[in-house]
Amino acid sequence: MSLIERSVRVGARDIRVATTGSGPELVLLHGGGPGASGVANWTRNIPALARHFSLVIPDLPGYGRSSKHLDHDDPFGDLAAAIGGLLDALDIPRAHLVGNSYGGGAALRLALDRPDRVDRMVLNGPGGIGTTRALPTRGLNQLLDYYGGEGPSREKLATFIRESPVADASAITDEVIDGRYRDSLDPQVRADPPLRRPSGRTAPRTIWRMDLTRDARLATCTVPTLVIWGTLDKVNRPSGAPRLAHTMPDCSAYLAAGVGHWVQGAAPDLFNRLAIDFLGAGA
Repeated sequence: MSLIERSVRVGARDIRVATTGSGPELVLLHGGGPGASGVANWTRNIPALARHFSLVIPDLPGYGRSSKHLDHDDPFGDLAAAIGGLLDALDIPRAHLVGNSYGGGAALRLALDRPDRVDRMVLNGPGGIGTTRALPTRGLNQLLDYYGGEGPSREKLATFIRESPVADASAITDEVIDGRYRDSLDPQVRADPPLRRPSGRTAPRTIWRMDLTRDARLATCTVPTLVIWGTLDKVNRPSGAPRLAHTMPDCSAYLAAGVGHWVQGAAPDLFNRLAIDFLGAGA
């Protein structure tokens, strides 16, 4: 199925977006690892989902071919505003959301800020759920430190991808790593990484804002939600799944046995079936 790609002006930024498929609008929000982008994140899901939904697949601000500026004092809030602005620009009043990791946190923040814009959402190992508040995981530390120290390297990226997101490292080819590494070297991204460890005077406030479980609105957010989490996730701890299910009024959780952080890539048939059924295609 062919993709139509273009840049859409949203405020002061250009958002690169790919569209395909037919049916109710579904926005796919990618994770925040080095070199991440929209279409590459969902390559094993797009054909199945496009048979049921009109897909909107953006490169989030700071990634891919979108503008690189991101508000580091409130990244989830900034991403949520950008997604809402993209929906406005595309004349989409309301849509389903599927978010992976960093994109999952952005989807949840949009549901808290503008529940009128979100129909249903699927969160795949979302960030911002407070499971790494006291002691960050090895995978999260690798992600946050990628641009620190001696700077980015292919070895750093390969270690993060092969150790953290998947249970079966053989599923990640050299071509995938080469592409992600090449994209991570964009001069604008190196100068201002979109995902980094909060520091300086605003760090406490940023950390607070990025922990969405501290937001009192979570307990009253009635957007129907399905949380999918791999039991072997080494980036965001799977304990976030029952935490959300117990807090949100209309939230179900599915723990995928033997799968790591990228359920959508490591177990695409399972992920696609769960997402399609939950989002109500044909219902």
